[in-house]
Formats: sequence, structure tokens, C-alpha cells
Amino acid sequence: MFKTLKSDLPASIVVFFVALPLCLGIALASGAPLFSGLIAGIIGGIVVGGLSGSKIGVSGPAAGLAAIVFAAIATLGYKNFLVAVVIAGIIQILFGVFKLGIIGYYFPSSVIKGMLTGIGIIIILKQIPYFVGYIPSKGEGTFTPIYNSLLNISKPNIIISIIGLAILLLWEKVLTKKHKIFSLIQGPLVAVIVGIVFYMIFKDTPALLIENKNLVNVPVPEDAASFFGQFSFPNFDAITNPQIWIIAFTIALVASLETLLCVEATDKLDPAKNVTPTNRELFAQGTGNILSGLIGGIPITQVIVRSSANIQSGGVSKMSAIIHGFFLLTSVIIIPRLLNMIPLSVLAAILLLVGYKLAKPALFKKMYNLGWKQFIPFTVTVLGIVFIDLLWGIGLGLAVGIVVILIKSFQNSHFLHKEDQSNGEQKMKMTLAEEVTFFNKGSILKELDKLPENSYLELDVRNTRYLDNDIIEILEDFAFKAKERNIDIKLISERGIVENPESFIEFFKLRPKAV
Repeated sequence: MFKTLKSDLPASIVVFFVALPLCLGIALASGAPLFSGLIAGIIGGIVVGGLSGSKIGVSGPAAGLAAIVFAAIATLGYKNFLVAVVIAGIIQILFGVFKLGIIGYYFPSSVIKGMLTGIGIIIILKQIPYFVGYIPSKGEGTFTPIYNSLLNISKPNIIISIIGLAILLLWEKVLTKKHKIFSLIQGPLVAVIVGIVFYMIFKDTPALLIENKNLVNVPVPEDAASFFGQFSFPNFDAITNPQIWIIAFTIALVASLETLLCVEATDKLDPAKNVTPTNRELFAQGTGNILSGLIGGIPITQVIVRSSANIQSGGVSKMSAIIHGFFLLTSVIIIPRLLNMIPLSVLAAILLLVGYKLAKPALFKKMYNLGWKQFIPFTVTVLGIVFIDLLWGIGLGLAVGIVVILIKSFQNSHFLHKEDQSNGEQKMKMTLAEEVTFFNKGSILKELDKLPENSYLELDVRNTRYLDNDIIEILEDFAFKAKERNIDIKLISERGIVENPESFIEFFKLRPKAV
């Protein structure tokens, strides 16, 4: 790893500049102490970076978990919430041990995109009050603070937040395309520095003063003892609370999904085309979350923003992620007073852009153009997350996705072609699909019951590789009724042609699970 230090060290500096404001901002969006976001960033860099099999992936607090963390802290209290983070880490390790790194493949992409979009909308809604300088009180929910904030707009905060947002947009849309230096020095860092300068210039001007309540507030250690006194520890006396276990499983599932999606995206961006071992990644993330929960940090995942910044900056090995973690640790020890001059409204501007990238209006149009089978589960997931909570949103989206699969399975179980013979007899040809299960009972039974008397049915099962016993029983019953209705049957299979089979059960019994 040290052989690539000349590439990894510059990349780690860029990743640090990206991570610092995001660690603080995501802690803010999560309703957690801002110091907890820095803890998660430090562990994500040093511990997860060291254990991970990814060479260029970077881990830390993730925007995708902000909605869950916010609700969990409000429900449990912070020290009880930390117990859920520790348990979530243990669950992630078990996911890795039992080789569940493929878990992400079992969620429809429409639901996953809906999850990320819903999270983006929640982030935007939560940051609007901070953007205009209003600090929500506990218990106000999501929409009430927005209304109250519009009645209590703070002039200095709205000025610096708009300036910060303008810097971010200018940096991303224009300057990064002009010169490489603008890719090395990241827009979020510049916005934060401008925010600090604004505060220092106008701190003695009452009309433009940003009050202390609107600034970052991380503890300032005077010595080693006070530094270690900043950390929070979980209240394991609450471990029997069932809510803790529900939240822990939710965090483990969503953090694992977000990590696995990020791993897939990062591997695609990697110029060296390294392939990250997903089960090892889950083990690394689980270990990181256990340690983060034990010392007061919020949950960790691999994060695409930091990972892509690492790749774009020339990071080659995991040393860039590890070194950026040490930079975060150093900043907490050396410059906490400087961190406490950062306006919360600037962090809100950064998070508004993060939320917008997750929930771009163009994505709604794209999902709509993909058809109702993609758009409905996507929309249900988004609405469920925004108006209920994340777990309900994912559950409802998954349920709708399954219903869509059942509907399509119902429709695609067979193909029926009708043609009239010269003698007036109607000839029907029914071709069964490759896999026909009990889901298809209704559609096949409906078609068989509609066949007219004195007709001829050609049943083709040559392409069928699996035929459920329920379907065989339907065919058995139909063979009996066909005699009463004077319907002739020709069964065509890979084993030959049978006219008016006496028993479908007898015909298929030699291979009960496959035709």
C-alpha cells in the first residue's frame, strides 16, 4: 500500500475536504450531536478502510440513513439509539458470515431507487429550516418546522446559505470543467470557508450576526481527559426494548443495501476494475458500526460521494481512505474552535444539494417512461418514506413490486392461439411458458373453461421446464370435463405426442418437478 502513497496522499486530502462538511452536515440532518458525525467519519476511514477489501471505496456517515437515525433518536434517546447501532453492526457481520453479500440483488431496482429518492426528499425537507436560520425544536416533525421557518427567516443565515449554494452550483457546473485545481479543492470546503469568513467579519454587526445557536457546536477539549470525555456510550440496560431491535435490523438492512449499491457503483468507476468482495465488505462495515456505536458515533456505510472523489483524485489503494480518517481525527483535536465557526445554514446548503442529487425530478420522468411496472413501486416507496417512515416505504414498495410480478406472471403463463377449421371445428393451440406455478392457476383455468364444446385443443409443453403440481391437477380435471364437452386434446411434449391423454398425472409422474 505504501508504494502508491504518492497517489494516495493527495487523494486523501481531497477526500478529507469532502468528508469534513458532510460528516457535520449528516449528523445535523440525523438530529445527532455533530461530534458523532466526525466519530463515524474517523472510524469509517481508519477501521473500515483497513478491513475492507475495496481499494478505493471510502466509508463514513451516510445521507441515506439520516431519516432512520433522526426518527430513532427521537424515539429512543441517544444512548439507547447507540445500542441499536452496535446490534446493527453485529447483524451486518452475520450477513457477511452467512454470505449474504448478494442481498442487494433481491430488491427490485425500482424500490432501491425509490428508497434513495425518498431519502433525498426527506433530507431536503429537514434542511429547509436550517437553510433560513430556524432551529426546529424536538417533536415538531417534518412539515411543521418548514411552516415555522418561513415565518422566522433570519437575514444573515439566508444570505450566507444562498451564497454557499451559489458557490456549490458554480463549482460543480462551471469551475470543475475549467481547471483541475477546482476538482482538487472541493466546492463544499470553499462554501464552509466562506461561511466562517462571513461569521468572523460580521460577528460585531448586529444586523448580520449569526447567533451561536446557528453555528456548529462540537466540544473543545482542553486536555486529553476532556477530549475523551466528549464520547457517548450506549445504555445496554435498554437492550431488552423491542424497539431497539427493530431499529437495529432496519439500520443493518438499509446500511448493507446502501453499501452494496455503492460497492457496485464504485467498482464500475474504478479505472483498475477491481472487484470488491461483498461479504468481506459487510464484515468491515459491521465492525465499524459496532465501534462507532460503542463510542457515540452514528451509523456508517460506504459512500459514493467520497468514493468517487477518491477515484477522481487519483486514489489507488485503501491508504487514501485510511489517511483521510487520520486527517479527520487531527481536525477534531487541533481545530475544534474553527469548526465551531461554521454556520449551520452553510451545511444545510450542502445537504440540500446532496438531497437534490438523490431526488432529481429527471429521475421521476425516467421511471415514468420505463412503464407502470417500474413507476408504481418506485412512487409507492417514495410516498411511504416521506409520509410514514423508511421501513414502511421499503416494505410497501417491495409488496407492490411482488404484486406486479404476480400480475405479469398471471399474464405470461401461456399463449393461446385460435383458428377455425374448414369443417367448422375450432382449433385452439395453448403453449405454456417455461415456468408455470400455482400463481398461474387462475389464468389457465379461465382459458380452459372458456373453450367451446366440440373443439380441438393442442397443448404444447415443449418449452416448459417446470410445471407445478397444481397446474397438473387443473389439466387432470380438464381432461375429465373435456370428454363431456366433446373437446379433443393433443398433448405435445419433448417425450412425444399423446392424443386425448387419459391422465396428465400419470404422464408427468416420471418427472414430477420438470416436464
